[in-house]
Amino acid sequence: MSTLKPPFQTLNSQFKLQIPLKLSPKPSKILCSQNPNHQPPPKPITILSILRSIPDWADGVKERRMKQPRPLYKHSDWIRHRSSARHLRHLLSSLNSRVILSLVPPVIAFTSVAAVVASYNTAVVWHLLPEVFPVLRASSLPYQLTAPALALLLVFRTEASYSRFEEGRKAWSKVVSGTNDFARQVMVSVEEDCLVKTALLQYIMAFPVALKCHLVYESDIGRELQDLLEDDDLEILLGSNHHPRCIIQFISQSMKLLDLEETKRTLLESKVTCLHEGIGVCEQIVGIPIPLSYTRLTSRFLVLWHLTLPIILWDDCNWIVVPATFVSAASLFCIEEVGVLIEEPFQMLSLDELCIRVCENVQEAMKSEKRIQETLLMKKEAASRDSSLNGHPTSGNEQKNRSNSSSPSSR
Repeated sequence: MSTLKPPFQTLNSQFKLQIPLKLSPKPSKILCSQNPNHQPPPKPITILSILRSIPDWADGVKERRMKQPRPLYKHSDWIRHRSSARHLRHLLSSLNSRVILSLVPPVIAFTSVAAVVASYNTAVVWHLLPEVFPVLRASSLPYQLTAPALALLLVFRTEASYSRFEEGRKAWSKVVSGTNDFARQVMVSVEEDCLVKTALLQYIMAFPVALKCHLVYESDIGRELQDLLEDDDLEILLGSNHHPRCIIQFISQSMKLLDLEETKRTLLESKVTCLHEGIGVCEQIVGIPIPLSYTRLTSRFLVLWHLTLPIILWDDCNWIVVPATFVSAASLFCIEEVGVLIEEPFQMLSLDELCIRVCENVQEAMKSEKRIQETLLMKKEAASRDSSLNGHPTSGNEQKNRSNSSSPSSR
């Protein structure tokens, strides 16, 4: 007599992967003279390595700050955000800003160039160098003509980055709302409480987490989904190349095992289509940046501007060109750096908090579903008892007799 497998086990058996083990044909040889704890010799210190140390340090700090989770704003956060003391607070926390720390290499470089130009011109003016060497000076007219072009270039670059940020925010808003609505439709459409329904709701909760790990670099999807999925489901998911689409396959196969009406099945399939659209929009934002020629043009324009700025300002400022170059580089490169940071929006959004909220909302709805149904049934039964105690509703003939008896002719 054949035994029936539970639907949850049947669903998992359709995704079993067979991965052959590959063994090396020959054992590796370890010589006696080799030390397993041997460390490679340190790299020699060169001028290039010294020059690269500051940019590498700034990039490391910026990338570590980018990986930190960002909480969603609450009422207390908004009060602090618009407080009148925000300017002083922002100024005092400048050294902790990843934007300002990323500006350390270019600002130091251009300020150093300004100091070299000022030292050279001072040496020439004081006749410390032969008369062959000229004073580095130029008219400021070219800068007055190109300053509006640089301003427009920075504004358009930042605006294009913000539009990508807004598009990513809207895409994730649709994913979150679609996931919540999908879970609600499943709980309403599937009346019986079975294992397949529970598994389907778990897959729906796992979809935003899988999409977030697919978009954010160096995310540990196994650690984040170990509490949502079973071990065999998680093993299949980790073996796939595209984790969000693998979750959608789990959802589709689960829906096949449910006994649903055609209209309800069509409605649930439309929710799966919305999840596919969310994947497509997010992957386009991550894979297609702002045209690289636009980014390179902005960077080259800023570099050439600040390399020649001390020469342009020498006649009017003399040694003040050093702090003037520092302020100009810190201001303009800061605007450009903000545009580069928000160009990849998913590193800036609070995706962790959004995924946690989706799971909490669905789990709360699953827990309160039966309690709400029982409460409504009790209210319905109480209303029916009250109506029976007050009397049955009168029929149409009784209403006619009452109307005839109350008419003047009958009197």
